[in-house]
Formats: sequence, C-alpha cells, structure tokens
Amino acid sequence: MFIVLLKFSDNKSSAKEYMDGHNAWIKKNFDDGIFLLVGSIEPGQGGSVIAHNISLQELEQIVNADPFVSENVVTAEIIEVSPKKTDERLNFLAN
Repeated sequence: MFIVLLKFSDNKSSAKEYMDGHNAWIKKNFDDGIFLLVGSIEPGQGGSVIAHNISLQELEQIVNADPFVSENVVTAEIIEVSPKKTDERLNFLAN
C-alpha cells in the first residue's frame, strides 16, 4: 500500500490549466483499481492518494504521468506502508 503526497510547488497557479487532465488521471486509476482514496492536504497544500495492488516502480510511472506532476504544479512523494493490523473492513490491505 502506498500514500502519495502531491504538494503544491511554485507553479501552483497553473493548476487550473491542467485540472481536466489531472481529474482524468484520477478517474483512470480509480477505474483500474489502483486508487482507494484521493483527497486534499489541508489547508490548500495539495493532494494525497492511497494506492494499492501495484509495485513501487509501476506507481512511480503512474504518478509521473499525472499532468500536475509532469508540469511541476505539484511535487510527488511516495511513501510505502506495509499494513500489519487493520480494522476488519480494511483486511484486504493486509493481504
């Protein structure tokens, strides 16, 4: 499982220009079963993603394909998490 932090860069003002592509990137990765959650880092610092069922190398490629990343609207940090104990509703993450 991975947590991806997408923190706004100095090019934050360009976000509107790339928003449609960013939203299509999010939708594709939900449709592909990779993204579990996408949300904002408050207050207005960027976004975050929880991803699973993918290798680190594959996720790096996906993250780099985000228009926000490729156009330097955000910088990306990928954190790998190895779940050891979960609420039973999230048991699928520990398998």
